[in-house]
Amino acid sequence: MKKVLFLFAVALSLTSNAQQSKSLNASTAGTGLTKEEQKMMDYIDANMPRAIALLKESVNINSGSLNIEGVKKVGAIFAKELAAAGLKTEWISLPDSLKRAGHLVASTTTKKPKGKKLFLIGHLDTVFEPDMPANPFTILTDSTATGQGANDMKGGDVVMILALQAMQAQGLLKDAAITAYFTGDEESAGNPRAVSRGDFIERAKQSEVALGFEGATGLVTVATARRGASSWRLDVTAKTGHSSGVFTQSAGYGAIYEASRIINEFRLALSTEKYLTFNPGIMIGGSEMNYDDSKAKGNAIGKTNIIAPNTTVVGDLRFLTEAQKNNARAVMQNIVSTNNLAGTKAVITFQDGIPGMAPTEGNSKILAVISGVSTDLGKGVTVAGDPGSRGAGDISYIAEFMDCIDGLGASGKGAHAVGETINLNELPFLIKRAALTMYRLTR
Repeated sequence: MKKVLFLFAVALSLTSNAQQSKSLNASTAGTGLTKEEQKMMDYIDANMPRAIALLKESVNINSGSLNIEGVKKVGAIFAKELAAAGLKTEWISLPDSLKRAGHLVASTTTKKPKGKKLFLIGHLDTVFEPDMPANPFTILTDSTATGQGANDMKGGDVVMILALQAMQAQGLLKDAAITAYFTGDEESAGNPRAVSRGDFIERAKQSEVALGFEGATGLVTVATARRGASSWRLDVTAKTGHSSGVFTQSAGYGAIYEASRIINEFRLALSTEKYLTFNPGIMIGGSEMNYDDSKAKGNAIGKTNIIAPNTTVVGDLRFLTEAQKNNARAVMQNIVSTNNLAGTKAVITFQDGIPGMAPTEGNSKILAVISGVSTDLGKGVTVAGDPGSRGAGDISYIAEFMDCIDGLGASGKGAHAVGETINLNELPFLIKRAALTMYRLTR
């Protein structure tokens, strides 16, 4: 009996919250909507309890990037919902060596599409692995819920899915060419990336516009640009000997002093450049040391009276454009190669990660469509957000091939942290914005 009462209370809470959200968003129906568009808005309002139930179901399945079974379970749930919207679904498996679950793809079957060909991006995984603290879906207030990945990005997945279902309910997908791609390892992509993102990139090339459903940073702000991410490794070797001789020409300065000089020169030369950041995440030095790239860990042995002969520093480099990345690397390479302290040698290596998503004229044109949608929904114009506020994302892999917009997903706070939240009151508007944007782009 207690279990029945508990389930009834949960259902009542979800329904009440959805009704309050509907009331708060009733004013968003602007006069610029067609009859078809208004019917989509009405469908979304009527189906908010189901949207929240779908969010809860997916959040309560742990789908950390390394939890292969969990990622597949979430994929199966979303596949069923996408099939209900008339999309053809398939699972893209990855080689066992990558130790990742794979990806979910859903596509319309239109033979003679109208408008733009769309590529929608979500992801099934979260940063929360099974051994991390549990955080089941819980409604905290009338407007806020918490749960693993509720905001990043199961909430964004629900925004995309409900928007597609709203279009399907009005027969508006029959002339649309849309591919929805949910990666299973966005938070920790399998290596090599050419394999884990190979199918993703090739399918995207068949489209014209990419819409990413990562978290919204505001109701009238989207991302027309995102920074890319790469890594670097600095290895310094030096003469060793008794510390009483340090700073002399014969004994030299040691590897730790030279590594410190170099990373400080990086800071002096590059730290004020807009959108460029670089961070030394680990530094190991001593008489004997080792560092394992695959595990991002190492150890060292040393004594205070021995000049350290080895030091390794590993860090990241974030940038807006490829030109900015390449220029920063050139500056860093020059610092490493010149004015070395006595008795030291240094080598730096760079590894590409996720490319940058540069701001383009095409992205701005898609922004104008979204701004028109937001205005017609009574929220005013939509503007481009600060690229420096976002890290790298899957959409950046394909930014060079098409127009791109990201940040169309759910809103909330604390992504990647225990207690991550989603704003339930803002969810109806964000689903409506997504549905109208996709509809207008495919006309």
